[in-house]
Amino acid sequence: MSQDFNVYDVVLKQLDDAADELDLDPQIKLLLKEPVRTLKVSIPVRMDDGSINIFNGIRCQHNDALGPTKGGIRFHPKVDENEVKALAAWMTYKCSLVGIPYGGAKGGVECNPKKLSIGELERLSRGFIQAISPIIGPNKDIPAPDVYTNSQVMSWFMDEFSKIKGVNSPGLVTGKPLVLGGSFGRDSATARGLMYTVREAAKALSIDLKGARVVVQGYGNAGSFSAEFLHELGCKIIAANDSCGGVYNPKGMDPFKLRSHKTDHSTICDYSDSERISNEDLLTLECDILVPAALENQITPEIAKKVNCKLIAEAANGPTTPDADRILTDNGIIVIPDILANAGGVTVSYFEWVQNMYNYYWTKEEVDSKLERIMVEAFNKVYKTHLERNVTMRVAAYIVAIQRLNEAMKARGWVE
Repeated sequence: MSQDFNVYDVVLKQLDDAADELDLDPQIKLLLKEPVRTLKVSIPVRMDDGSINIFNGIRCQHNDALGPTKGGIRFHPKVDENEVKALAAWMTYKCSLVGIPYGGAKGGVECNPKKLSIGELERLSRGFIQAISPIIGPNKDIPAPDVYTNSQVMSWFMDEFSKIKGVNSPGLVTGKPLVLGGSFGRDSATARGLMYTVREAAKALSIDLKGARVVVQGYGNAGSFSAEFLHELGCKIIAANDSCGGVYNPKGMDPFKLRSHKTDHSTICDYSDSERISNEDLLTLECDILVPAALENQITPEIAKKVNCKLIAEAANGPTTPDADRILTDNGIIVIPDILANAGGVTVSYFEWVQNMYNYYWTKEEVDSKLERIMVEAFNKVYKTHLERNVTMRVAAYIVAIQRLNEAMKARGWVE
């Protein structure tokens, strides 16, 4: 992959690979190449010192053939249009793959939330929802948390939208607190879904999870819960990192203690009973399972040549570049792709939305059971396609997703 290859080019390459294998109708491919709608907004926010600051925001709706669009909103200094378009497209394929009635969307605000006071963050959140309110809604487009947004931000979103519309609208967003219509299991859903796919992959590949060595890149929500769930299956967490640095102990570390340390110190990089490790060394450690749970484009061709594991489960969106993918395949490393591995988050978001729309709420056991059924079924479809067509798991996942989108767009009459 060339250095100027942006993240949306990655999405288009993944589409091309699956379309070629499917001999996809060129009209369908054309409709999938560009989002149906992208709204850019400027959000004026009064800062605590009385000054006004302007923040740039964006909401992209990629494809709505299967239903209202769905996707997170991130607050991050490096939000840009190509990234948001890519994330929206991945959401389209992810929702289609697991069989839920959503299209894909994504949004973001270019800011550094770590430098904002709680009041400034609230005013920014409410201002953003005011700006994009014409194109969102429980039956149009349903936002959710993403990088540096959380249940509190979702509460502000929902409250502001409800004021604008003059009616309580809990179904506007997912990832809310339980008291405002959130769902049991939503906070850990991405990781729990990943755990189910790893468990099924281990069965298929004859990997013994008892004592299996796991490396987790990125110890945020998805990474920390993934470590805990895999630990409960008998795996050994030998390394993990966050934005401040990494820690390594070949004998294994307690992921629950790591989470507590992160909560108390805002990082895991000074965790005791471990040694420091760089991001590159962490990604190339000898292990059984590697879980990239950070940002896009982390496993580059240079890294892929040195990756030393049996299985990669992508908790993050787009952590592996296309050229790196080919190297991993040539080296016999199986990848559970992002649109499958991390689809538990949007699946339980869907459950939350359904509960909001009916005002009837499920137990945690019901949520986990429904999630397990969907994730296992999706994995089996992808793995079967992988074997039957002799393609990578990533191409297989896109084939399953695109077949459903193809059927929906033709049924709607978008193409002949």
